[in-house]
Amino acid sequence: MNSPTPALLNVYFDGGCPVCSREIGFYQRQRGADRIRWVNLAQCADSELGAGLNRAAAYARLYARWPNGQLISGARAFAALWQTLPAFSLAGRIAGMPGIVHGLEATYRGFLTLRRMWRSSAV
Repeated sequence: MNSPTPALLNVYFDGGCPVCSREIGFYQRQRGADRIRWVNLAQCADSELGAGLNRAAAYARLYARWPNGQLISGARAFAALWQTLPAFSLAGRIAGMPGIVHGLEATYRGFLTLRRMWRSSAV
């Protein structure tokens, strides 16, 4: 009997955000997505968040956790997600480069400002 392959990455996402769910759904359909543990914050128990991550922080931005327990967020989490998916691995390596990841983080923070407006109008 084969045991399931361990996840290369845990990705914590806001399943209650239509934009976030649509984007994560796209990634979940990609080759290699079965190696990622997708944690939908709208449906998970607090215990599934693991050490160092609380629900409020997880809802505030994208988080990911490497198998060694290292928790990352924002542009670094996207870079890790892309690195884990074969079709996006080159983009993930480029996105993770020091100068690039900082620029992407600034862009991501701008998106988060818009996302807060979408989420508050949906409530």
